[in-house]
Amino acid sequence: MTSPQQPQPERGPNDDAAAQGRPAGQDQPAAPGQPPAAPAQPAAPPQPPAAPQGAAPAQPAADAAQPAPAAPQGEPAAPRGQQPAREQGTVVLGAVPQPQPPARESGTMVLQAQPLPAHQGDGPPPQPLAAGGSLAKEPGTMTLRAQSATPQPGAPAPGGQPVAPGQIPQAGAPQPPAPAQPGPGLPPQGQPFPGASHGAPVGYTSPIPVRSTHLGHALASEWTKIRSVRSTLWTLGALFVLIFSIGTLTALALGGQRFVDPKLGMAFFGVLLGTLCIIPLGVLVISSEYGTGMIRTTMTACPSRARVLAAKSIVFTALAFVITTITTTLVAVLTNALVSGPDPTAGEWLRATVGAGLYVSVLGLLALAVGSLLRHSAGAISAMLGLVLLPMLLAVFMLGSESLKSLSKALIEYSVPNSLASLYGNPFLGTDTGPQGWEPLWILMGVTAVVLGAAFAAQSRRDV
Repeated sequence: MTSPQQPQPERGPNDDAAAQGRPAGQDQPAAPGQPPAAPAQPAAPPQPPAAPQGAAPAQPAADAAQPAPAAPQGEPAAPRGQQPAREQGTVVLGAVPQPQPPARESGTMVLQAQPLPAHQGDGPPPQPLAAGGSLAKEPGTMTLRAQSATPQPGAPAPGGQPVAPGQIPQAGAPQPPAPAQPGPGLPPQGQPFPGASHGAPVGYTSPIPVRSTHLGHALASEWTKIRSVRSTLWTLGALFVLIFSIGTLTALALGGQRFVDPKLGMAFFGVLLGTLCIIPLGVLVISSEYGTGMIRTTMTACPSRARVLAAKSIVFTALAFVITTITTTLVAVLTNALVSGPDPTAGEWLRATVGAGLYVSVLGLLALAVGSLLRHSAGAISAMLGLVLLPMLLAVFMLGSESLKSLSKALIEYSVPNSLASLYGNPFLGTDTGPQGWEPLWILMGVTAVVLGAAFAAQSRRDV
């Protein structure tokens, strides 16, 4: 196979004779019964080697200086730039042009050997970059450039002028970006979206309305959480059952045969057992998120930690107060109807219903604050149960000691069970000493405020 860059000389009659073992110039004898062959024509002069593909065309001055070879006698002269005619059957070896690669789409990088493009326009002619990074000096240099798509006739050119049919825009001209078309339902580019804030910079505008968050959004989030988990249903259900059933059974046991003063004093037994349900719920409202890792999602959605803790406290306290107040009101009505005794006063009614509801809900809020500090469900529940039950148990063991008698008396007077009994007007050690009336509620609110403030401080300083 002959390389296009190195053409071989054509084979003549003498080459064929030498290949067959005959002397040069001797004709092959004719076969019997056939006329002798015509004398062979003189061999054509060898053609000059064809120029490699991508070479620049010969200069006119050099062509004029070299006279064209004379055509053999009896054959017409070939036009300038064409090879002389050959007789039929002559084999011509020449450089076969390489096929051009197919057209690529706009922006495709093509690496190929190509001649220097023809210069168009008034500026300096473009020069392709060579493989080493310098400008190419001769044609045939390997160049790397992007092919731009030929625009359709009549389409606007990069400069804004329409392209006439048959005209090709200049290569390398900057093309402005096409204007972005707004989607359906969106305002034109540069105009703010309806409902967006007026202080936002003009440019890209999100189709989603941007609203600043506040405490109301955090309250809605916490309400969704607390009403969608099963622990809320079970604990509040157990609270209602314990307060209502024990209070009703106590009223039925006393009946109308005994005279009870105060009349609503024995209804606190059910409330005391109900506190054992509200304490775990208050701890789980916040400690469960630390146990599962969902507190990270909560803080990501609402980076203000004080707002998150405030929303949890408000939602839980309000829910616990409503459920407890409704239940204690039902128990107070039934006790007043079933038990004999003097009619309760307005203050006794208020303390036995709203006061009991406030005391239980604040006790649950204290459990929430302890859970926020400890961030562990079992530890916080154990600490709160110890706070409710341990003072009374320690006081019982101290009653036999004369030196600890004053300490045991103080533990009984300020314990949670005695505080609930004082709200109902029936304290364990009588009405002579210790907090009376609304005083146990104020004491519990003060302790809860201190612990809750510590929880807010810890939330702002500690990591999640």
